[in-house]
Amino acid sequence: MERFGVKSAPSRNRSKTALYVTPQDRVSEFGSELHEDGGKLFCTSCNVVLNHVRKSAINDHLKSKTHTKRKAEFEEQNVRKKQRTLTASLQCNSAAQTEKSSVIQDFVKMCLEANIPLEKADHPSVRAFLTRYVKNGSSIPKSEQLRKAYLPDGYDNENQLINTEDR
Repeated sequence: MERFGVKSAPSRNRSKTALYVTPQDRVSEFGSELHEDGGKLFCTSCNVVLNHVRKSAINDHLKSKTHTKRKAEFEEQNVRKKQRTLTASLQCNSAAQTEKSSVIQDFVKMCLEANIPLEKADHPSVRAFLTRYVKNGSSIPKSEQLRKAYLPDGYDNENQLINTEDR
């Protein structure tokens, strides 16, 4: 057809998706109904992931019976829980996580200073004592992980202390 100067009709199979719309754009467009985290668009009251590219999918969800039901329940609770992506959750360091790390490091340091082999932490009676009487004591890992993950930290810290005392 092209050879004879006749142009073909435009294709009707074009996708009607917005190519350059981000989840943040949809949040600003729809307000507090939606929130964005990790490049994904979430419905705040339903805690479901929505397709941010198609506006009609968002409108259909907001008009659905399940959304209106969940929105009413959500407003009754007066608790604003927002679903987060896994990567955002893993990046968050809470006070409990930092406390757990300090308990483990202190345990390793105590064992090293008292010349107690780290294998003793695997004994069932030591495990029972740590779980019962030490806050976050049940979070202390087995001796193999203590050696691999926490012993190098203690070794490096002690070397730094010795080097600073020698000067």
